[in-house]
Amino acid sequence: MAQRVTEVKFSTGCSHTTMKRAPESLVHSAGHPQCKVLGNPHMRRFRPGVQLNERVINTMAKRNLGNLLLVQSGGPTHVINQSLAGVVEEAMRAGRFDRVYGADHGMHGVMERKFFDLTAQPKGAWSAIARTPSAALGTARRKLSPEEMPQAMENLADLGVTCLIGIGGNDSAENAYELGQFAATHGRNINVIGVPKTVDNDLTETDHCPGYGSAARFLALSTMSTARDAEAMGRERPITIIEAMGRNSGWLPLAAALGKREDRDAPHIVCTPERSINESRFLGMLEEAICKWGFAVAVVSENVKGPNGPLGSGKAEYVDEFGHAYYPSPAEYLAKLAARRLKHRVRFEKPGTIARSMVATTSKVDAAEAYMVGREAARHAVKGRTGVMVTLVRTSEKPYRCDTGLAPLEAIAGKERLLPEGFVQDDETGLPTQAFYDYAMPLIGAPLPRFARLR
Repeated sequence: MAQRVTEVKFSTGCSHTTMKRAPESLVHSAGHPQCKVLGNPHMRRFRPGVQLNERVINTMAKRNLGNLLLVQSGGPTHVINQSLAGVVEEAMRAGRFDRVYGADHGMHGVMERKFFDLTAQPKGAWSAIARTPSAALGTARRKLSPEEMPQAMENLADLGVTCLIGIGGNDSAENAYELGQFAATHGRNINVIGVPKTVDNDLTETDHCPGYGSAARFLALSTMSTARDAEAMGRERPITIIEAMGRNSGWLPLAAALGKREDRDAPHIVCTPERSINESRFLGMLEEAICKWGFAVAVVSENVKGPNGPLGSGKAEYVDEFGHAYYPSPAEYLAKLAARRLKHRVRFEKPGTIARSMVATTSKVDAAEAYMVGREAARHAVKGRTGVMVTLVRTSEKPYRCDTGLAPLEAIAGKERLLPEGFVQDDETGLPTQAFYDYAMPLIGAPLPRFARLR
């Protein structure tokens, strides 16, 4: 576990940083109360009286970029720690930052001055952290208000941070963009760079998002497996309704069909937020599937809506700081409706956070790309870039190849990319087209298993 530095305090007069309960490795000065700072105020300190020639000073000024801070925010994923490891290992390899810190639980840590010293980790720790699901630093869904910006900037400046790298989705990009704008307009020397992350796969300007491939693999495998249970139960309990995450986009629900190889296979219906659901027709399609196959499986988005808005009561249970509303489970609502109207036993499944953390379904492609975008973010940080997010660029379909690019944070912050119409069939089933299979299959890694039936 990373060593946490709490209650950061800063001395005056010597311009060096000391931290309460911090290990000696975190004290930047050489220990002398009158140590001198040469050139950049965040440069490594030298003993009093040491004279350096101009060439040495210039070389050190070129090498030293101050401190780097990493922030993880939003929902964790299978591979967000791959991106964290990619940034840290590349930043330490480059040797241009004095220290690499991590904020404890995202923007909460920034505001409360709670940080991990990531450069103090044991040798070899990062390979294990990279393979660990969820967010090693802790995460948060905290939106910085305009009133909090000055304090956030003071805390970053006091820690000697000259670059912040935020690993997250569109809300995280919004925080990073606004921090960068505040820094630029107030003369603060803090660069900001985004690293993409979201199982929702809804970031603009990138082919796909790290985290999506592994969550998509989970949805495909769990739908394939749950469907065989429904098929076996048959007349005893013929209907299963699975709820998938994804917020306002249907990328994850549609991925549930990646293991479908014939018409009998599940799912038989996919309901995404991009299309409103007609409850009567939904029940009719369930009945049709039962009549034809003896069972029915539907996958619905957590935010699927009817013609009049959210299903059921339509009242949000919770609204987060970014304005995202969370409604009661549509799968549960539809399961109760189907049981009442169709007179069948109905099971509804809501995988929830297990879909973004089950390590057994981690896609090797997803993991490799998550590390790659983290590594590239560190390289751009060394080059002094700011106001950008690293993106994934698909350079080849067959064989699948992917590279990185850059996009302005402004083009990503607070925006959502919905499913293209060409990825969903025109009929009422909502099943994917071949174009979606071609897009998504390379992202989930190893081929999905083939199940058999008695003939």
